[in-house]
Amino acid sequence: MFADLYDYLYHLASTGGIPLKGTGIVVALGLILTHAWALKNKEKTQAFLKAFPRTFKWGVILLTIDVIWSVFALANMDMGEFFNMRRTFIMITIGGYVAVLIYVKEFLAVRALGSLMLLVAGPVLTAAFLQPPVSRLLLPIIAYVWIIVGMFFIGMPFLMRDWVNWLLAKPQRWNLAVYSGIGYGVLLLAAAILFY
Repeated sequence: MFADLYDYLYHLASTGGIPLKGTGIVVALGLILTHAWALKNKEKTQAFLKAFPRTFKWGVILLTIDVIWSVFALANMDMGEFFNMRRTFIMITIGGYVAVLIYVKEFLAVRALGSLMLLVAGPVLTAAFLQPPVSRLLLPIIAYVWIIVGMFFIGMPFLMRDWVNWLLAKPQRWNLAVYSGIGYGVLLLAAAILFY
């Protein structure tokens, strides 16, 4: 069952995998709904963003999702000549999870969010890979933004705090960010419905 799910998410099944249209619609609705909620609940969202980088609870939740996804991927991916080390890699991943929870509490939520962004980008990229419509590039663009930002969040997590402070310093910046997210979501939704 889990092997079939992995093959579906990463397009390894002979019957194909996660569809471009469905992926586009899900990502678009995610962008629209989260940014619309942020627009409607400005004070609550801004308070959450300010507190998030140092909220250990969110770090534990997101890191747990990360480790479950990582173990799932390791258990099902083709490891080539390293197939006999699969169990070792899984144990290292679980051990790393425990060690990070104990020893890397500073900005844990940001690091865990960065890891999740890297993991989510994989299925999004495979859904758009070699698909005919040019508008499919809307998905890889946002996926690569997640990858780049995710790497910065993992390696330099204090940047999220700095970026949030910069974003909230002027109302125009906040409005631009929120409306840009909604606009990109609407564009992606239109492309997904009309062309994918």
